[in-house]
Amino acid sequence: MYASERENMGLRGFIIKRIINSLLLLVFVLVLNFIIFQLMPGNPIEMFAGAQRLKNKEQVEEVLKLWGFRDPIQVRFARYMYNMLTFQFGISFVSQQYVISEVGDRLTNTLILLGTEGILSLIIGITLGVIAAKKRGSLFDNASVIVSLTTYSLPSFWMGMILILIFAYKLGWFPMAGAFPRDWATTYITSGGLPPRIVLGTIMGTTIALPSLLEISGRLLHLFLPVVTLTLFSYGGYLLLTRATMLETLTEDYVITARAKGLKERTVLFKHALKNASLPLITSAALSFGFILSGAIITEQVFSYPGLGMWTWRAISQNDFPVLQAIFYLIGICVIVANFIADVLYGVVDPRIKYG
Repeated sequence: MYASERENMGLRGFIIKRIINSLLLLVFVLVLNFIIFQLMPGNPIEMFAGAQRLKNKEQVEEVLKLWGFRDPIQVRFARYMYNMLTFQFGISFVSQQYVISEVGDRLTNTLILLGTEGILSLIIGITLGVIAAKKRGSLFDNASVIVSLTTYSLPSFWMGMILILIFAYKLGWFPMAGAFPRDWATTYITSGGLPPRIVLGTIMGTTIALPSLLEISGRLLHLFLPVVTLTLFSYGGYLLLTRATMLETLTEDYVITARAKGLKERTVLFKHALKNASLPLITSAALSFGFILSGAIITEQVFSYPGLGMWTWRAISQNDFPVLQAIFYLIGICVIVANFIADVLYGVVDPRIKYG
């Protein structure tokens, strides 16, 4: 009992310490995010005024004052911190709408795309990596390593264009671009360009609804090619990492003992060996999911997929600083949270790691 209480206190203290460190790191990210856009090459004030096509100096000055570009640096910093901490993110230079109002659909599209790709890459990469380690030196091992290195090295935009050429243009099995069929925008005008959803009820004034089968099937058709592209590009890293860590673990005494006890090979590989070889995988997966909000910029451009990656690219090309600040801030939060979860999972997966 005493050891259990001591372990719980150690875990509690570790979590509190990590929360404090994470908050301090978040403040650092906020300050750095502000400084970066103040020190970027070029004058954002002149770029914004030029984008508005204002030639009269009085008009330029009036617009710059209206947007707060002439305010002292401390006033701009205070306004920036308020926008970030309240998740309003300010107003976009291009659309002149609150950034938070433009995040919703793009965030959903990116989470669906990269979430699906991340899970598939993990499952495929880890499974094939375990089998390759088990069959070290075999034809399967050599082939899986060569194929994974090849797909990991090929440019994602090239693989995407090849898939579009074969499966969209030549065979016509899948659509070339978008997140859902284009005719929905005119067919379902009253429901926001999407098929009517299945309403489950209302909770505290918020309507709870599920997507219809038509919406799910439409999204899946448009997801297939970009998901395949990203999975082919990403799974190789997990396969090679799993193979390397498993090769070290399979020679350990406890694995030999487990086999000597007559346990099934699948149990030995996945329950004993993989569990103790999974710490590097947790770190890699945490970093991958931490950067999920950065979007797949190149792949989303190739497939014209309306996610955060494509939005980021447009914001860069249009010097839309409030949008970029919001995206970088959200990415920073995700990375910090992902690393926090990974640190806690280390002790859950490997009992040899003690908190304290």
